[in-house]
Formats: sequence, C-alpha cells, structure tokens
Amino acid sequence: MFSGIDLKIISGNANSPLAGKIAGCLNMELCKIEVGRFSDGEIFVKILENIRGTDCFVIQPTNPPADNFMELLLIIDTLRRSSAGRITAVVPYYGYGRQDRKDQPRVGIGAKLAANLITMSGADRVMMLDLHSHQIQGFFDIPSDHLYTLPIFLDFIRSLKLVDPVVVSPDIGGAKMARGYAGRLDCPLAFIEKRRPRPNVSESLNIIGDVDGKDVVVVDDMIDTGGTLIGACNVLCEHGAKDVWVCCTHPVLSGNAVENLQSAPLTGVALTDTILIPEEKIFPKLKVLTVADLLAKAISYIHMGQSVSTLFVD
Repeated sequence: MFSGIDLKIISGNANSPLAGKIAGCLNMELCKIEVGRFSDGEIFVKILENIRGTDCFVIQPTNPPADNFMELLLIIDTLRRSSAGRITAVVPYYGYGRQDRKDQPRVGIGAKLAANLITMSGADRVMMLDLHSHQIQGFFDIPSDHLYTLPIFLDFIRSLKLVDPVVVSPDIGGAKMARGYAGRLDCPLAFIEKRRPRPNVSESLNIIGDVDGKDVVVVDDMIDTGGTLIGACNVLCEHGAKDVWVCCTHPVLSGNAVENLQSAPLTGVALTDTILIPEEKIFPKLKVLTVADLLAKAISYIHMGQSVSTLFVD
C-alpha cells in the first residue's frame, strides 16, 4: 500500500505480534529498533533506521508492567530527538484509564497524568481503542482518535446466529456501549444492577430487562479479574438465560481471571488482541479477535490525511 519511504511503523515490546500484523496489513516491514536494558533494568531505546521527516506510528499498549508505559515514552522521545516528521502514539489499550476522576478524597487522576506524559514526551497525535471513559479524549492537548471495536464484535456476534438474543450491560456505566450493540443487532437491551464496595470487588444484584429463555451477549470494555462478568453470568443464569456469550475488548486478565472465567456459567468469551494474551492464559472457551485491520486502516487514513469516521460504520 505504501512505499515505506515516508511512513514508519514502530513497535515496542508490549505487543509486537499485533504490530507485526498491522505492518502486514499495510504491506510494510516494522521499523528496526533496539529496546534494551542496562543491568539495573533501566530501558534503553535506539532507532536503527533513518526516520528524519517521516510519519511515525508507535504501536504500544500501556498495560502492566509499568515498563510498557515507560518504553512508549522513551520511543516517542527518541523519535522526536531523531527529527521525525510526525509521531502518533497508537495505544490499543490505554492503561490508567479507570482513574479518570476524583471519585473519593485524596486520590490521583492517573488517566490525566498518563495523557500529560505522552504529550510531553513528544507525541503529535494519539490513537486509542474503546476507552474506559470517553472524557479521556479531553485530557489530551493534541489531536486524539478514539476508535471502536464494535464492528469487529458485530461480525462475530452475527456469526453465532443466536436465537432471540439480548444485549446485556454488566453495569449501568456500560449502557451507552450496550445500546450501540443492541441498536445495530435490532434486539432488546438489559442491564445488571451492580454495586462495587471497593476496587476489583463487585456485587451483582438484579437485572433490568427480560433474559428468560433468551441467548445473551454481555458487552464490556475490559476483563480484569473477571469478577464483574462472573457475577453477571451467575445472575443471568438465575434469571433463565440460555447461552451466555461475553464480548470484551481488553484482556487484562489479572489474578485468577482465567480460572474464574473457565468455571463461570458461560458459553464463550470473545476478546481482542489489544493486549498480548500469554499462551498460559488461553483456554477452550476463548476466541481472540484481531484489531490489526482496524488499526491499519486508521493509520493509512491518518497518513493520507483522510477522515477515520468511516471506520465507525458496521
């Protein structure tokens, strides 16, 4: 698609397989880069190609460990100091996105701090997928593109050929996302009433809507410990749901998430590769969908000065 002269795809170590797929979609090779460490663990970055005046896209999710985030900042800084023409941070998973406001006294707003660091490191633009909160776009003082995986999941859900499906949001906060799915699938919508007494601990209480005898698709932006989704699946089955499918964008999968999901009363789980899923966390009910084509198209549109809004149409 491109000659490779004025466009560079750079990958950190957080998800190099995804970066390779993106480059493949664009018929390009990844830019040669060295990311090493000193004996104390300090990260060292060196670009091994001439990138003066080029349009650079850095592929790096910022999931734990914190080295992934630091690596992104150092790559951007290195590109800036090497006279790159434009630097776009492509952050498939935006870490610290849950810390988007002061919801209690004496807490930080990590999402804003992360935005400041990306901007100050030298990024000219940022691209993200399915943010935990849409307001995070406003934390950046540079252009930001917020893309959605909805078209990817819609294709998957339609392929299941569900009978009398219902889209379910595991909490009221996900209502807007769930409504988007329900509208495009032309099916009913339901919500789960949930309380969260403390971080990573949730208590699902009741269902608003009818799921009795129906196939259910639970949609959310991420699976962390899996507590929210497991509670949702239990309540759905108690209320007569038949097959329960889960579609989530970001596979954080911390703690005992995999074990919990395997034992949950669900038919299958669809996740994307915004975060690299280790082999030991792959299980039979898991289906991994790639976002490579979506990000490749967005990169090509931005590089050519075209609108990315067409990517929002399913």
